[in-house]
Amino acid sequence: MKHEFVVEQTESGSRIDKLISDKLPDISRTSAANICESGGVFVNGKAVGKKYKVSEGESVSVEIPEPVELKAEAEDIPLDIVFEDNDLLVVNKPKGMVVHPAPGNYTGTLVNALLYHCKDSLSGINGVLRPGIVHRIDKDTSGLLIVAKSDRAHVGLAEQIKEHSFTREYEAVVYGRMKEPTGTVNAPIGRSQIDRKKMCVTDHCSKPAVTHYRVIDENSGFSHLALQLETGRTHQIRVHMAYLGHPVAGDPVYGPSKVIKELCGQCLHAKKIGFVHPVTGEFLSFDSELPEYFRRFLSKNEIL
Repeated sequence: MKHEFVVEQTESGSRIDKLISDKLPDISRTSAANICESGGVFVNGKAVGKKYKVSEGESVSVEIPEPVELKAEAEDIPLDIVFEDNDLLVVNKPKGMVVHPAPGNYTGTLVNALLYHCKDSLSGINGVLRPGIVHRIDKDTSGLLIVAKSDRAHVGLAEQIKEHSFTREYEAVVYGRMKEPTGTVNAPIGRSQIDRKKMCVTDHCSKPAVTHYRVIDENSGFSHLALQLETGRTHQIRVHMAYLGHPVAGDPVYGPSKVIKELCGQCLHAKKIGFVHPVTGEFLSFDSELPEYFRRFLSKNEIL
């Protein structure tokens, strides 16, 4: 896969490996350096090393190598499937399940389960590492996720996500009482320059991000919110809520240092999803019940 961009004035003088990791959030600086050293990065058509410092106006081309063959195996893991046909399926992912294999999580993932359930009927557009995966939710976020079984469905769903015509509504419990019953967070998100594992609200190498929220109920300590995504950036809800000063309860990354351990991660659930079926043209919408951990936390804190 090839990515191309032109160096902006504010980026002049940056090392090429750092700039690539800033521009392409899915590529770490280490990976960017490795691609440079293997001859996959070109500036104005000439291959450069990882220490090369760019200048304004230079044209950069990055050739990302194809993913290696997936070594994950099909596993007979139960799936909560709420809809399925020949082109796609909608699954209700449990908290704690990783979506696709990655270092440290090569088994027990949603992809392992899908390989068993769907056999060879999964879209191959995202490569062997993420068969059928059109969009993701974090390991400790529960809720609805669409999986493409055909390439045609994958292309159609990806286009709806790109055009923001894909309806996604979450529910979350956040710290504190919101100032307004409804609101919108319109703040760009990019990778943190301090901690590369985190995202943050920033103007540096960021992308537009918009989240709408509505208070369902609240008390002095917590608010139960419905949140609708207009964009789909990495960790968007978690970052935007922390930016407002109301991080998601249980969030070990963006929340307070004293984490609510009983939640085993953020109290965030992908509750509703709506989209036009990319093959039949029918509008489909699904609504999942709040999981037991979420209901228990609401009840314990009397946010009802």
